[in-house]
Amino acid sequence: MNYDEFVNEVQKYDSDPDVAKLLRVLKYWRINGANVVQLKSTIERFFGHSWIESEETHNHLYKLWSNFNTSAIGNIGGMTMNERLFWFGLFEQFDSCKSEAKKQMIYSKLSSNT
Repeated sequence: MNYDEFVNEVQKYDSDPDVAKLLRVLKYWRINGANVVQLKSTIERFFGHSWIESEETHNHLYKLWSNFNTSAIGNIGGMTMNERLFWFGLFEQFDSCKSEAKKQMIYSKLSSNT
């Protein structure tokens, strides 16, 4: 499950106010300056300090997050830039960069030294 798929799954439960907050955080990450390490910290903190109404929903979303975290963030050091762009759904954003500075922001976001 890549980032887009995780966001789509979260969106299915956004009638819960806390899940709606999570969804906003996930969508905002694409455009803010936070990198994947900061994303991980933010989402872990969210799950630890939020009160999603349904325990079943909380457990489901946290399990999906944990799997994504392990597969994508945990293995990011061994990925190519294309793999990183895929896992985090940033291909279009990267391809539409008009300047090298904007590309560098995405490299930084994805913890790439390229």
